[in-house]
Amino acid sequence: MKKYLLILACVPFLLSCNEEKKNEKEESTQMEHVMAIHDEVMPKMGKLGSLVGKLKPMADSLGAESPEAKTMRELQRANESMMDWMKGFGDRFDSEEILEGKALTPEKQKWLNEEEEKVKAVKEQINTSIEKAEKLLAD
Repeated sequence: MKKYLLILACVPFLLSCNEEKKNEKEESTQMEHVMAIHDEVMPKMGKLGSLVGKLKPMADSLGAESPEAKTMRELQRANESMMDWMKGFGDRFDSEEILEGKALTPEKQKWLNEEEEKVKAVKEQINTSIEKAEKLLAD
């Protein structure tokens, strides 16, 4: 898992923009876009943990069906979704494809389209769960 986190954390600094073919450039651009979504959301993972820590004592005292417990579980699911996405993404693409813009096979291009949709859903899940938790804690 640390390997995937290291690769994904380094992507913005290492992506190459020197593709010769238009198709490769389009793939690289889409890969960069997918990684940009990841990079936008990844810093929020610490906030997820912090919010879980704030909600846990409340959830423990109020019970499993309390809004605090339900929101805490949503945060935990969002965290798990991000970890699952990163693992799946790392299993599908090698470092040259991620970091160097290596041309993708038609099958891998299809996968990249799928991964783009998945990471967008993870982003939404993370943002929504954080907003809900912050609102609950502010009340």
